Amino acid sequence: MNVLVIGSGGREHALCWKLASSPLLTRLYCAPGNGGIAKVAECVSLKPLDFDAIVAFCREKDIGFVVIGPEDPLVNGLVDRLDHEGIKSFGPSAAAARLEGSKGFTKDLCAEFNIPTAAYGRFSNAVDAKAFVKANGAPIVVKADGLAAGKGVTVAETVEQADSAIDEIFSGRFGAAGAEVVVEEFLDGEEASFFALCDGKTVLPLATAQDHKRVFDGDRGPNTGGMGAYSPAPVLTPELIDRVMREIVEPTAAAMQKRGTPFKGVFFAGLMITKKGPQLIEYNTRFGDPETQVLMTRLQSDLLPALIATHDGTLDKIALGWKDEVALTVVMAAKGYPGDYVKDTGIKGLDQAGAIENVQVFHAGTRADGGRILATGGRVLNVTATGKSVSEAQATAYRAVDLIDWPQGFCRRDIGWRAIERERGTE
Repeated sequence: MNVLVIGSGGREHALCWKLASSPLLTRLYCAPGNGGIAKVAECVSLKPLDFDAIVAFCREKDIGFVVIGPEDPLVNGLVDRLDHEGIKSFGPSAAAARLEGSKGFTKDLCAEFNIPTAAYGRFSNAVDAKAFVKANGAPIVVKADGLAAGKGVTVAETVEQADSAIDEIFSGRFGAAGAEVVVEEFLDGEEASFFALCDGKTVLPLATAQDHKRVFDGDRGPNTGGMGAYSPAPVLTPELIDRVMREIVEPTAAAMQKRGTPFKGVFFAGLMITKKGPQLIEYNTRFGDPETQVLMTRLQSDLLPALIATHDGTLDKIALGWKDEVALTVVMAAKGYPGDYVKDTGIKGLDQAGAIENVQVFHAGTRADGGRILATGGRVLNVTATGKSVSEAQATAYRAVDLIDWPQGFCRRDIGWRAIERERGTE
């Protein structure tokens, strides 16, 4: 089978790396790909939102399956278009992708179907949003309703900060994503990520992970798309995983089916583990980044049949095996990220880092220029390692990081700190 992966980030590199080992695979393409993906797939110059060109390429190369990485093409209906053309793909329809495309949509669904989440209000003007903040006080969470590349969320410590975030969203900084604001109760607890495949009816749990959103050590600084992750997340015990499935994920699948928009793809549930139990922060309707990098390094089974079964409605016939070890990834980003940063800086030492046992370096924002690798994005590399414990995986990952020669880059040095504290507490 010929397979096309859509996207150019670390998530797509991890997916391509895993798919490349499938016995079902004949040829693997990635559009547009990056400097690292080019080593495991043939990169092609297609834009993820150019649906006509994607369909034409699928026809030309006899693509049997399309795996869609980023959220934009999903929310804009690429799956619907491919279905119409008779081309199988992995991901939800545009109607089902509203779970990610509109935070207000998801909050309303949670309210209707009694799915545990923070109390909230939806607003289309700043006056009403600020009145809600004033009535509820701080800390409080302010979110742009639509897709904002992980940067449209402010955890406001004061009413003034919340008001400023509301003004920023309605100022047009996030374009159409900021047409509405969702203001939420602040949930106190520990964040974790939970992933499950769904074929419209059957839900198959994958694995847990924990992301580090803040840009600097100690969870300081602004939110980012993610500065590192590890899997599994010790905070999500087997008992809590059962509750997440029973109280959050399975009711969501049932609700979407009841509404006539069955969900096919991967549920990426951002959770807050509170004293009352797990509560939903938000859904993403695609694999997470950088969580995919740690999930794929732990997955023992062939990924491709599971993704195809998600499309075909045969997920009840799939069983997945996972390595009984920890995977941890450290994001190397360009200095200045998540603000302005310099592009096209050279990176050296990647071969030496990747040669360390149990290390895989996934590229997120790079391009190949002859024999050189240049940094083109904000988040540039995902240095990923496995180990028997979080401490061991972390030590291996940072050993690899230290072999990478990139003066214009930086990373957090404390990825996995919560889990390591837990490990030390049980020693």
